[in-house]
Amino acid sequence: MKKDFLFSEINKLKGVGPQLSKYLKRKRIEKVKDIILNLPYSETDRSKIVKLNHLEIGKIQSIKVLVKKLNFPRVRNLPNKIECEDETGKIEIVYFNSREGYLRKLFPLNKFVIVSGKVSFFKKKYQITNPDYVTTIEKQDYVVKNIPKYNLTKGINEKKYRLISEQVINDLPNIDDWLEFDFIKKNNLERWKEGIKRLHNSRDSKNINSKSYRRLVFDELCANFLTLSENRKRIKKRKSPKIINNQYSENIINELPFELTNSQKKVLKDIYIDLSSENRMFRIIQGDVGSGKTIVSLLSIISIIKSGYQCALMCPTEILAKQHYNLSKKIFKNYSLNIEFLTGKTEYKKRKRILDNLKDGNIELIIGTHSLFQKKIHFKKLGLIVIDEQHKFGVQQRSDLAKKGGDDCDVLLMSATPIPRTMMMSLYGDMDISKITEKPARRKKIITLSKPEKKIKELWPFIKKQIEKNNQIFWVCPLIEDSPFLNYSSAKKKFELINKKFPNRVSLIHGSLKRDEKDIILENFLNRNTSILVSTTVIEVGIDFPNANLIIIENANKFGLAQLHQLRGRVGRGEKQGTCILLFKDGLSKNAVKRIKILKESDDGFFIAEEDLKLRGFGDLVGYQQSGVKNFRFADPVIHQDLFTLAEKYVHNINEKVNQNKYSFLLKLFDRAEIINVSEY
Repeated sequence: MKKDFLFSEINKLKGVGPQLSKYLKRKRIEKVKDIILNLPYSETDRSKIVKLNHLEIGKIQSIKVLVKKLNFPRVRNLPNKIECEDETGKIEIVYFNSREGYLRKLFPLNKFVIVSGKVSFFKKKYQITNPDYVTTIEKQDYVVKNIPKYNLTKGINEKKYRLISEQVINDLPNIDDWLEFDFIKKNNLERWKEGIKRLHNSRDSKNINSKSYRRLVFDELCANFLTLSENRKRIKKRKSPKIINNQYSENIINELPFELTNSQKKVLKDIYIDLSSENRMFRIIQGDVGSGKTIVSLLSIISIIKSGYQCALMCPTEILAKQHYNLSKKIFKNYSLNIEFLTGKTEYKKRKRILDNLKDGNIELIIGTHSLFQKKIHFKKLGLIVIDEQHKFGVQQRSDLAKKGGDDCDVLLMSATPIPRTMMMSLYGDMDISKITEKPARRKKIITLSKPEKKIKELWPFIKKQIEKNNQIFWVCPLIEDSPFLNYSSAKKKFELINKKFPNRVSLIHGSLKRDEKDIILENFLNRNTSILVSTTVIEVGIDFPNANLIIIENANKFGLAQLHQLRGRVGRGEKQGTCILLFKDGLSKNAVKRIKILKESDDGFFIAEEDLKLRGFGDLVGYQQSGVKNFRFADPVIHQDLFTLAEKYVHNINEKVNQNKYSFLLKLFDRAEIINVSEY
């Protein structure tokens, strides 16, 4: 088999027609190489020949029997039956809708055959109906063994998939291994071809620490890091160095009513170096909630604008974009900047005027949502794109984003979701990473308390006092409506209860509302028209309400640490003390107790993210999965942490170009080749 065959369509395999191809595609098996990556999850034990007097009803078993009689009834819809025996008893092999000629060939009279299938008992007789395998004594080794079990779909049985899989696995092409033998041996890995065979023909696929499984994980990580490395080369291409005027940003720093933290100063210095360099900036600022990422981006923006360039600041939501717009107007009020606000709702005449002014260079800073990068929008001299990045861009999206501003445009991303280091390596390896790890000195640590839900009545007087002080409250529930399957609090039911206690002071927001409806509710809350906002986790990121000082989270034990920390960060963003109350039901698990304890003791988002990963494991981090972070099929950042480090180091030391033949097979195997080979720009 030639290795190029592995990347052809699945219908190139013998026995795979249009209908079977359709079934296989349901399991995301579209190319021959997908057979390699579809590992068995268990095995079917057909390894012992069982005497008929030792059969167990309901189990899959293999028998060696003598064919004594074939019964083919001439009455329609009655089954065909083959009577067989061994020295200990008798059994019927039953077939529905099978051709007589086929069965006569399969069961020659007075000959021994091997039969394997599920045993049943009907009318005082053992039966096997439509057995999985029937073969001759000479071929019993094909059946009497442990057979790999795969996740299959309707229309494909074990026998049929095995015939397809073995065409590929048993005849793998000889491929020059991209890893040196000494490296494989030193790091307790398996050679590629031998490893793939073992994963499909032994129990190695169920042991994620076996040599062959670890080899597959290492290959997947290398493909990922190679892709990021090549993407970095394209993005960080040479540009015309900018002569940066920092005087204005220094003036603003001196005017601020607070002092920048050391982390903010360091990140700002990194950005200035990038802007002045001969390579494009593509940097992400990782900062905890309330760490001051926005002011760092605005200081970078004023330096770029006063150096003769335009800037664009993009936000995921309109309300956040509006907040950034108002903040920038306030920060830059003494510096004569033409700042505009643009979203999908901007009326036609105003939009046309803004677009004309952008094209002519009359607008220096444009702030808005993703509509900033529609095809009709053109800049005269765009020097910096800043993205308040609440969602996670994939590698391809980052490539597309980097094209928007042309060769001389720098890109700065911001993320308020601290993530563990291993995941950061695999997500942002094509970018420069800056971390703001300190909180501003004026920001008070949020008081975090826990309380059993059965004592919820004790909260009402406390909430009443908060409202009297003109403070605002978030009340978070895990569900929108009551569920007959989950004993969780629902936002709608809680809204009805709280609204009875505090009439006309409560509003409700959840993910099922339209964007316009959400914006109106949030705007009313921001303008203090309501005091309590009952919500699902839609408030987790992207909102800044400085007057909100209390957040109550119901069923807190059902949320992950990182998610609870994000929710907690919605309060205490002004000068007043913030408080977070975690409500929980009785009978907490040990892990739930640990999560609440960690949250009460620490407000370090990076530490909390690491602990969350340790406690729940990569597969259970729902928040990360929803953000698109869980982008590995085999690798686990907790279990395979050493391989993440090893793969990163290995790729870093590679001197050859990624598109050389040595690595092209690896990249194609894990569907990375298309990302690597996008055209230069």
